[in-house]
Amino acid sequence: MCLWPLLSGLGLLSIHEQVSAGRQAEEPLVDSVRSALSSAIANHAPPVPEFPNTESRLLYLRWLGAMSDKLRKKKPDWNVRREFLQTIWYESRRAGLDPALVLGLVQVESNFRKFAISSVGARGYMQVMPFWTRVLGDGDAGKLFHMQTNLRFGCVILRHYLDRERGDLFLALGRYNGSRGRAPYPNAVFGATRQWQISAS
Repeated sequence: MCLWPLLSGLGLLSIHEQVSAGRQAEEPLVDSVRSALSSAIANHAPPVPEFPNTESRLLYLRWLGAMSDKLRKKKPDWNVRREFLQTIWYESRRAGLDPALVLGLVQVESNFRKFAISSVGARGYMQVMPFWTRVLGDGDAGKLFHMQTNLRFGCVILRHYLDRERGDLFLALGRYNGSRGRAPYPNAVFGATRQWQISAS
């Protein structure tokens, strides 16, 4: 399911509140990278997890139950919560990312607010800058308020930055936030990620 063999701003201004702001930098992409990223964005497969065996399915259901309990205060409606977590699971694993990391990033970026907008215009759960829709999609920045679109863009972009930084998550997170090399943002995401990890026992 992972699409990445080809590839080896902290913004929290909602309609009601601003916490902080940063920016992802628009930069030229080589054609092969642009093509791979665009292909990853354009694949409209529904976010329905598939499992090779019963054990994998049970692990997912255990994860879903644990995450659902933690997310209940932010998303009280079970159906909304389940759809969100199912999409997080699907898109993060599709991009070769840890779902706990993506949940931590969403917490820091938007505090799980679907319609969050930063002072520099980053949008949605993962605070994706609108220029990405022009670089990789059809240019319709309004689509970044669609849950699956936002999570797919965010996961694909973070995977791209992680590949660019040769697996260095600290630098990749800094690049995602537009603060590469500075500690506050990556440390905030690492701290939030720990809250979404599930023990192996």
